[in-house]
Amino acid sequence: QVQLVESGGGLVQAGGSLRLSCAASGRTLNTYAMGWFRQAPGKEREFLAAISWSGRITYYGDSVKGRFTISRDNANSMYLQMNNLRPEDTAVYYCAADSQGGIYIPKRSDEYEYWGQGTQVTVSS
Repeated sequence: QVQLVESGGGLVQAGGSLRLSCAASGRTLNTYAMGWFRQAPGKEREFLAAISWSGRITYYGDSVKGRFTISRDNANSMYLQMNNLRPEDTAVYYCAADSQGGIYIPKRSDEYEYWGQGTQVTVSS
């Protein structure tokens, strides 16, 4: 089984930055795509970014393109650098992993098999 643990959330002022981390254990994820999602109260889970198993291919949701950067420095560590944060970025942020492999990178939450417990990000105005 794969366990994912997010960290790095917190309270930040609008315009500030945070860096989220996702640490995986239980298996080496060297063929897994990984992604970040968030969910605000009363809203659906939103796709933010995804990265291929190699780290060479990335995708971003429109709401974060140009402000957030996804990266991974090894098979089991992934990051989300968040800059120019806005109050509307306030949500619980989740990392996810998918074992399909290959060149396909999932962007829908129902395509991911493994999820972390989430970390709260709050942006004050």
